[in-house]
Amino acid sequence: MKRLARKYLPAGMQSLLRRGYYRFPLLRRLYYLPQDLAVLLRPGRDGLQPPRSLMTVGDGDFAAIGREFLQYFIELGHLRPAEKVLEVGCGVGRMAIPLTTYLDDTGSYEGFDIAPAEVAWCRKNITPRFPRFNFQHVDVLNQQTNPGGRLAAASFRLPFAGEQFDFVFLTSVFTHMLIQDIENYLREISRVLRPGGRLLTTYFLLDGETRGRLEKMNSRFRHPFGSSLAIDPKLPEASIAHEEATIRTMYHEAGLVIREPVRYGSWSGRGHFLSSQDIVLADKNGSRQR
Repeated sequence: MKRLARKYLPAGMQSLLRRGYYRFPLLRRLYYLPQDLAVLLRPGRDGLQPPRSLMTVGDGDFAAIGREFLQYFIELGHLRPAEKVLEVGCGVGRMAIPLTTYLDDTGSYEGFDIAPAEVAWCRKNITPRFPRFNFQHVDVLNQQTNPGGRLAAASFRLPFAGEQFDFVFLTSVFTHMLIQDIENYLREISRVLRPGGRLLTTYFLLDGETRGRLEKMNSRFRHPFGSSLAIDPKLPEASIAHEEATIRTMYHEAGLVIREPVRYGSWSGRGHFLSSQDIVLADKNGSRQR
């Protein structure tokens, strides 16, 4: 749906559709009803494939992206089966589902999201089979996905005690958040990470070279929003790229040390890349735990 809109609709209509895609879930369910019925009727299904109408993150293959990032968690983040994991922005379990095959009986997973229907699906379909996987709904404001949210992202306190997680990750979350909100989340993530804990996050990162490529390729990231670039000036949270230098400063101030190199993605037209988005791995207070 979103891909067709980008191709055929004018910018103003695209902006309206982006808002409607999240604000009118009934229309989304109707649009994807044939696909969802086919999944329900498929012989031998394992019950861990969410309805297409709840998959609100990107257009890629849901299961394949989950498996891809599990490898990054293990190979880049040195995630071990017995560790305590936190996912910020768990959605409908794209990353949690593959983690159920990796974390052992002494490991655990906590996830939270601002989308109540997606959290409800995870609670109903994942937690009963994997009791050490827990999901929470938090009513944080985001102009794209939760415009009626009660809590401001710039002052939101993560619902966890300090220093209790070994590994925290966010995928396709900071690509939909404003810079002041990211700054607060980084401070909060540092608070809940144990000394030596790791943070893996994806971004759209900007520098002079990246801006030049985006301009040459006539990228949709063309609308300035402060020092950032958005694809939609009326709805910057739809997708937004931030200055790498600014992000690095915020990591330093939060007590997080970036583990070089940054794994840059294909989104900005790079010839060599690891994934679609840029991947940043950091250690709390610079202490590496392997």
